[in-house]
Amino acid sequence: MWTVGVSAAWRAAYRRSVRSAFATVPFYRERWALDGRTDPVLVPGRTGTDSGAAPLAEAVHKIIDLVPLAGGTQRIESSRGLGPVLRKARSVTGDALVVVLGDDGVRPSVDLPRGVRCCVVDPDVPAPGVLAELSAALRRGQRVLAIGDDKQLAVFTASLPEDRAYRVESVPRRELDTMDSGPYGVLHDPALGYLGAIEECGRWHLDWPRVYARPTTGGLAFTLLRQDSPRFVDVLPAGGVRGEVAPCPRHGTPVVLT
Repeated sequence: MWTVGVSAAWRAAYRRSVRSAFATVPFYRERWALDGRTDPVLVPGRTGTDSGAAPLAEAVHKIIDLVPLAGGTQRIESSRGLGPVLRKARSVTGDALVVVLGDDGVRPSVDLPRGVRCCVVDPDVPAPGVLAELSAALRRGQRVLAIGDDKQLAVFTASLPEDRAYRVESVPRRELDTMDSGPYGVLHDPALGYLGAIEECGRWHLDWPRVYARPTTGGLAFTLLRQDSPRFVDVLPAGGVRGEVAPCPRHGTPVVLT
């Protein structure tokens, strides 16, 4: 079982997020007032669809309504949470360079550990200057990690000099419906950002101080506990994926099973 402290803190943070969303965010105010929800119950007698969870695609389509009444940004940060999950996945600290593979819409992560640099590279059209910088970093013996899906990683490493490409640490990026057994990987959603990572025990650990998950009839619903705007509370990524949230027998913190 996970520790009593972890369970209590996680649950309390989730309940605060639900109450705050119901009070201040138009999307949830309207949805839960009309249909209700469970876990926790906000409108007695109304259980809502899928216990109040909403498809992520629907929430993103109404992104203006995910901004709290007091105001905030509508910008989706697909690199949110990369720093904390990389610390779990690959113990990234110190003088390292993290390469996030994606198109022009992806922004560098701002929550990496001190001293770790980050850049975004489109593997299909990498800028020559960026490739030269990466090659120089590898020549100096600097640690370089690349985060992307399997195709992106293959294309990116093929663009580097053969005598240095092997030194790039590839970190596969998986979505909820493509999780595998690793041995390395980070759990990601284009709208929610990075949700967790495979730890040394081989299990997919949630970034539980920042991410909450619970099973519903529509699939696993996720809540970002520390994002002020846009607010994502009990949303269903990847169209809804069946799964469980269980305690890791080694670490006593939440893991995702699908």
